[in-house]
Amino acid sequence: YLARKFFFLWARMTFGQVLPSKARCFYDQKILQKAFGEWKEQWTVCREKRLSLRADNHYRRLLLNLIFKAWRAYVCQQQGKRNKYYVAESHAKRQTLLRTWQHWLLYVGVQRTKHGMQSVALAFRERSCLRISWAVWRRQQYQKCSGRKMDILALQHWAQSLQFRAWLQWRELYLYTQNEKQKDTRAVTHHQHWELRRCVGAWLGYLNLHRVKKRQNELAQEFHRSRALRRCFSNWQLSWECRRRAQAHQRDLEKQAARIALWRAFAHWKHYVVLCVEEAQQCELAEKHYKCHLLVLQKYWNLWKSRL
Repeated sequence: YLARKFFFLWARMTFGQVLPSKARCFYDQKILQKAFGEWKEQWTVCREKRLSLRADNHYRRLLLNLIFKAWRAYVCQQQGKRNKYYVAESHAKRQTLLRTWQHWLLYVGVQRTKHGMQSVALAFRERSCLRISWAVWRRQQYQKCSGRKMDILALQHWAQSLQFRAWLQWRELYLYTQNEKQKDTRAVTHHQHWELRRCVGAWLGYLNLHRVKKRQNELAQEFHRSRALRRCFSNWQLSWECRRRAQAHQRDLEKQAARIALWRAFAHWKHYVVLCVEEAQQCELAEKHYKCHLLVLQKYWNLWKSRL
């Protein structure tokens, strides 16, 4: 009872007449009143006046009820504390009058409680100092982490921009090669159609000539047989020579087209090799830059550790 008495005296001398629990309760009530006032303003804008009046009356009744309950609980608590205090005081007086030697024991207990409270206060002070230093260190660590993340994002953006440029260049080159291939195929098909048309015209002329010769042979079979055979053989030889020349020209065109395609593939491969070399050089430069950045970070980290 003496310890509780001195504890209440110490709390009253430290925090004043109003205890932290009462101040916290009063603060919560004020915050509740402010929140309800703001809610009341919004409610009056959104709802009708009758609903706002009902809400106000209900809030007043609820607040009065809560205040009355809190006041009644506070009065009961104060009465209980006062009764306990009176009982403790009478018991202490009786004990001090009857047993004088217990006074010294109580005094020693009070001293121990004081020492314990001082140790608790010192521990609380140390924890507060550590909390402040911990907050400062966390802030610095967050700034460093955010800087690293921004560097990583910048490197990723730079790599994506390089990849996009390379893809655009490759796309332009691919479209150019596709157009060239289409032009070559069109030229080959045009040449084939032209050769086919010329061969068909020669064949039709050959048929017409053969018909004429057949009619002439029918008129003079015995007289012009040998001459007609020679003419037919010469015409066949000429057509065969034309076909052979056309086939040889077609093979030459195919070989030339294969050479052109091979040369274009070699040029495309050469350009791809150049792009790969440039990409490797850029990767090497990026790696060197990252290593320099890591060295700078290690230097500042060592400086920070030495300062810490």
